[in-house]
Amino acid sequence: MPKQKNSYDAGPAAQRCDPYPTVTVDASGTVLSYNQQAADLLARIGVGAALPDVAPAWLAEAHLRHAGGAREAPSAWAGGRIGELRVKALAGPGPAGAVTWWLVSDSAPAGAARELARERARAGLLQELSSELLASLDVAHCREVTVRRAARQLADAAVLVGMSDGRDFPVTRCAAGGPVREERIPLDTGQLPGLAEALRGLPTVPSAWIDPGAVPPWAVPEEFLGEAVGSVIVAPLPGHGTPAGCLILLRRSGRAPFSPAEERFVGLFAARAGAALSLTRSHARQVRFTDALLRDLLPPALGRVHGICFSGRYRSSTAGERVGGDFYDLYPGATPEAETLAVLGDVCGKGVEAAVVAGRVRHALQALVPFAADHTRLLTLLNSALLAAQTPFVTLALVSAVRDGARVRLRISSAGHPAPLVVRATGRVEQAPVGGTLLGAIDDLEFETAEVVLEPGETCLLYSDGITEARGGPLGDVMFSEDRLRAVLAPCANTSVEAVTEHVQMIAAQWLGDGPHDDMAVLAIGAPARPAAPPNEDN
Repeated sequence: MPKQKNSYDAGPAAQRCDPYPTVTVDASGTVLSYNQQAADLLARIGVGAALPDVAPAWLAEAHLRHAGGAREAPSAWAGGRIGELRVKALAGPGPAGAVTWWLVSDSAPAGAARELARERARAGLLQELSSELLASLDVAHCREVTVRRAARQLADAAVLVGMSDGRDFPVTRCAAGGPVREERIPLDTGQLPGLAEALRGLPTVPSAWIDPGAVPPWAVPEEFLGEAVGSVIVAPLPGHGTPAGCLILLRRSGRAPFSPAEERFVGLFAARAGAALSLTRSHARQVRFTDALLRDLLPPALGRVHGICFSGRYRSSTAGERVGGDFYDLYPGATPEAETLAVLGDVCGKGVEAAVVAGRVRHALQALVPFAADHTRLLTLLNSALLAAQTPFVTLALVSAVRDGARVRLRISSAGHPAPLVVRATGRVEQAPVGGTLLGAIDDLEFETAEVVLEPGETCLLYSDGITEARGGPLGDVMFSEDRLRAVLAPCANTSVEAVTEHVQMIAAQWLGDGPHDDMAVLAIGAPARPAAPPNEDN
């Protein structure tokens, strides 16, 4: 049965028809890939075999020194016999900590060692390039790394042309030892032979076919202007399914032109850069897409509206998440005399899925604001919409607020949600006399709406059950409870709504500690406190 040679990416040496035997071995000593020359030299080699079982002891020991993290860097060369041949082995970097071994016998041409050393340096450059490119998922960083390394190690200057947005092209330039510059300019891709083809992802045009005198000024870094260009490479940057751009390399007149071997290596270099650019562009698009969606799901910024004070706080059940199943929103009245609608709700579920449902509920409420004068009708219409969409059930506290002189008049309704608490100026905490059926579960609904008047300095707090059902305390298993919430609110009389919401959230967080919890949301509505009386100048 013929041996199986793995297509594992063992670096450039294991992926071409190399003139020397090459074997790629991981840190544990398992053979990952090899070429035909290695199969001819090591009769028992196979993918998945242990190196000590298929290679001489001197090579297995040399591999252990390279893969075992020795304190001092081991020599790149090792040597010994394989059968009747005396062989030298050169270690080079492979993927994910693997080592690629190039094997050359004493009967090989005299320049073999030099060629292997060059091959090892190129493999190391590709490995370093990949690591540096993926150190940051930033498109500008990838472009900068690509042109800086290409100018320093492959040519005298490098220019990266990105994909057009329909108006212009991003162009990044760098001369060896100089700064990296980037700009967006309109381009005629026909000005440089091979550029239009490279941007379409077609194969590289041979360097010998490109007239160095045809390089347009925009493709030459400032430090390179006034000097004659001796040779040019125009290489495509292949991405994931679509081209990622084009890399232009320039050498000064007087230097040797790019050789066919160098052109092949530039192709490998461009492939690594193109893959990284494609990944970072995809990541950037995903970030923009996510941010656009999150803008509609995040809680709104609150403040004073028509003389009424509003403040909200939200904490997701999942660390690092900014959205979840609890939500609050505010729909200001068209005039100071019109009611402003405030809502705090809780969707069944957690995480992004619950946040999406919460976003739908908020959009539906926005459309139903014209019916806010009748809470029962508004909640009934919302319930019908949720049932039709087969949305998970939702609980909701609804408040219509309007300023009446120094007071604030509230109409409060609840759809299966904890009743809001009212903090009076005296420090007494009252529960709003409301109740009702949760939404999105059944057709037959019942709601009670209560009217509450807030005097200056008084606050009405809407909250989700993530606050009262938070488990914590000394043993981590006691619910925070409504009684404890009332005790927390009592000292908040005659304080700002911002102070109330921050205080509640802080105490609840201290109660929880590091324990798991549900989404937690609070929304405070307050009548501004009367200004403090000026000091008596007679005292």
